[in-house]
Amino acid sequence: MGALSTPVDRPQGLYDREAEWDRLVAFVDDPRPRPAIGVVTGPRGHGKSFLLKALARATGGFYFSGQEAAQAETLRALAQQYARHADLARAPHWTGWRDALLTLAAAGPGPTALVVIDGFPEVVRQSPGLPATINEVCHRLGDGPDSSSRLRLLLCGSTTPVMSRLLSASARWVDQVVEMAPLDYRQARELWAIDDLALALRVHAVVGGSVAFRFDPAGERPPAGFADFDRWIRECVLSPRLPLFWKAGHILDRVPDGWDIAACHSTVAALAAGRSTPGEIADFLDRPATDVPHILSHLEERGLVRGEPDAFQPGLIHYRIAEPLLAFDHAVIRPHRSDLVDAGATEIDEIWRQARSVFERDVAGPHFAQICREWAARFAAAELFGDVPESALSGSLPHTTGEAAIMDVVVRGRSGRRPGPLLSIGLVSWSRPMDTPHLERLRDHRAHLAALGEDAGQTRLACYGAAGFGPALRDAEANGEVLLVSPEQVYGDGPWPRTAEEGGRP
Repeated sequence: MGALSTPVDRPQGLYDREAEWDRLVAFVDDPRPRPAIGVVTGPRGHGKSFLLKALARATGGFYFSGQEAAQAETLRALAQQYARHADLARAPHWTGWRDALLTLAAAGPGPTALVVIDGFPEVVRQSPGLPATINEVCHRLGDGPDSSSRLRLLLCGSTTPVMSRLLSASARWVDQVVEMAPLDYRQARELWAIDDLALALRVHAVVGGSVAFRFDPAGERPPAGFADFDRWIRECVLSPRLPLFWKAGHILDRVPDGWDIAACHSTVAALAAGRSTPGEIADFLDRPATDVPHILSHLEERGLVRGEPDAFQPGLIHYRIAEPLLAFDHAVIRPHRSDLVDAGATEIDEIWRQARSVFERDVAGPHFAQICREWAARFAAAELFGDVPESALSGSLPHTTGEAAIMDVVVRGRSGRRPGPLLSIGLVSWSRPMDTPHLERLRDHRAHLAALGEDAGQTRLACYGAAGFGPALRDAEANGEVLLVSPEQVYGDGPWPRTAEEGGRP
């Protein structure tokens, strides 16, 4: 887009998102005399609507949020809101989206007409021809006698197949794409202003990087310290009187007619219980294995789950829940929902007491492992592994079975071939201190991988521990035999772990 000609102050209360704000302001302010279309997308609850409302206010643009409604009702609501925006005595009567868009193209007192249509997938569900109409109108405004039109149309919606199709067509008729990713775990800690790292990890395992939950009623009384976590869960997350209790269920319920919503919920429940492969999920559902890929694809299109290749068997895909609240809901809330709905404080206390171990085992532990992989791929200094990581995945060792077959963090380097060089293999422990048995297991795995043909001569061994490390393992770290990563390193609060050069060859 063109250079920014009119500075627009970033609104107070908008956390982070500097880059997204600057891109959208530049999109609106682009001086080129032609219509332009932008797409804003991303998971629910990450500030898209807040950002676009602020943009419309700051630039004098028109903002409309669509919802589930027949086309006629949507057009009436749009016309009424436009009449208020343009200070008209009477709302216009539009017979279709073409008339509405041509009128909106002239909205605004300035040389640019910003029009935001939020909830775009919900609108398209009742008006499937709308994308084609938008394309037609913009072509008319750009090629006809009204070619000086500077309509800036922003289409916003959560991650859905509708938005995915818009993105796939972006090279043809979309001028700007802004994807609002969740805040990472470090940004989320800053948002919640949490000093205690054990608490930060647990809060993130519940609500993830969603900005919306911080300004939800559940965020009005955040945990004051680690000892206050249980109170926060009981009063703010498990209470059916607050909206957070219901939100995860609503995320899955917004699916197209004809979909087996029960199968979607059960698939997420399988993932929350640690079943990560299509075969394991099929066993959990007691359904044919051929049913599962279709369900997973549907959930993945909506950004609710994501598939990652196995580090050692690329043909094997591990699926994980992408929205932490969804994992917490299906592991903790859903099994007790009917009891929680009418429960008083005493009953909620008892339910959480029983479910706490499930949370630690099935939610917080796997979540910490995922954060460790994110740290290795995004935040760890390259010299820790001897090269810049290209990926950090979990892996299933070939020709090995049971728990011993799982490698929690496998770091590979960049390479023109696949797979890349094996930079590091690591184990994760959430609730138990790590010691020399973990190191011995890693050594056995490295030897096993070398025997299978992996170039493991420079592969660094790593232990990722949330509950501490034994003295013998600390001695091994001092000798350069193992890399120890604690929550302090993961969050960047502590000193960097020792490199191989500082402590000798691992």
